Amino acid sequence: MVESIKLFMNNFAESIVTFLGFGVEAANYVYVFLISMIPVVELRGALPVAYALDLHPIASYITALLGNLFPVPFILFLITPLCRALQKTKILAWFPRWMERKVEKNRDKIERYKFWGLCIFVAIPLPGTGAWTGALAAAFLNYKFKDAFLSILCGVCIAGVIVSLISFGIFGVIIN
Repeated sequence: MVESIKLFMNNFAESIVTFLGFGVEAANYVYVFLISMIPVVELRGALPVAYALDLHPIASYITALLGNLFPVPFILFLITPLCRALQKTKILAWFPRWMERKVEKNRDKIERYKFWGLCIFVAIPLPGTGAWTGALAAAFLNYKFKDAFLSILCGVCIAGVIVSLISFGIFGVIIN
């Protein structure tokens, strides 16, 4: 299963690069971009992959950041109408309720500090936090798009710096 997903991602990345007329190295950046769009994995998984592919740290950071932010506007705009539609179905009505319970667990922390609460929640590089979860929380908490996006952007930038420092070994350079 993992091999088939990897093969699909490689073929997809190479198809995009071939279509755009870029070199083979660009396929690795497309790969990093696509990985950073995956929920839970996000740029926290994409930047170590960029390191393993021996890509440039700053280019990798920017690529992962853009990939991680790409789904955020769609989530902010579309999750509420999607959840309303799902609540009307018998089979998928559980999903919006499940998401609301997840948001409720962190509501106090996020609402207490508003912009910075959401930013810090997104910035913590652990599973269950990140741009996807932050966007879902912002949508369920009825944040304005601009405020939510800027807060998530700030959090993703911070998480990207933390993961880049760890992935590319800059902490080791500073400490030694």
